[in-house]
Amino acid sequence: MAIRASLAFSSDDRPWSVGRERIRLLEAVAREGSISAAARSTGITYKAAWDAVSAMNNLFGRPLVEAQAGGRKGGGARLSPAGRRVVAGFERVEGELGRLMRTLEPELDGTGISATNLVWGFLMRTSARNALRGTIAAIREDQISAEVALAVVGETTLYAVVTRESVRELGLFPGREAVALIKAPFVLIARAEDAPRTSARNQIFGTIARCDAGTINTEVTLDIGGGKALTAVVTSRSAEALGLEVGDDACAMFDAAHVILAVD
Repeated sequence: MAIRASLAFSSDDRPWSVGRERIRLLEAVAREGSISAAARSTGITYKAAWDAVSAMNNLFGRPLVEAQAGGRKGGGARLSPAGRRVVAGFERVEGELGRLMRTLEPELDGTGISATNLVWGFLMRTSARNALRGTIAAIREDQISAEVALAVVGETTLYAVVTRESVRELGLFPGREAVALIKAPFVLIARAEDAPRTSARNQIFGTIARCDAGTINTEVTLDIGGGKALTAVVTSRSAEALGLEVGDDACAMFDAAHVILAVD
């Protein structure tokens, strides 16, 4: 298993992340001798390269890239001692994570849970009430956007609309696992027999497993099979008017544009 780490840090209450892409940029600076050449070799713009270097300098509190005085070919750049240590340290982290994953895999064999799934489940933190893992079944694209079909359980498929750029950046393709994130207030609920015709791309049927009423809102949890659930937050007045009760068949509806996709 090839490990590609992405590390998150906090500096002065501001979150920062360093992933393999930024480390590749530092490696390219060391190899090419300038930020502009490093940007070209890694396929990003000069501005994006400068912004990335600046962000890493802020994160680590010291320059990772040093300017070189101009010579026959003009000025350039090189990694500072701190920059070399960051690259070496990141590669060591990736190596140790790879070793850890390899020790976990035999213990998880036959459980249906991969080592990647396990680490992702431990580390991911999100405000979205719904996080459903599935496998990408299909991707349809136009000039700007892409509709991604994510098979989550049985015949239940969720649809997300993202930009074509997001498809490339996340490396999405049919057969790859992904996680759909949906905030509970975006999910509408109707009794199964009364489910309206609507433009909402996602209409997921299931059985109400929980119905927790508050003074203003009610949280409705829909069992969609396979041990997976989808939660909606509706007004308590609406829940009462619909007569929602545990055991009722219901339909959850939400727009594809309200689905955020994440990958390991």
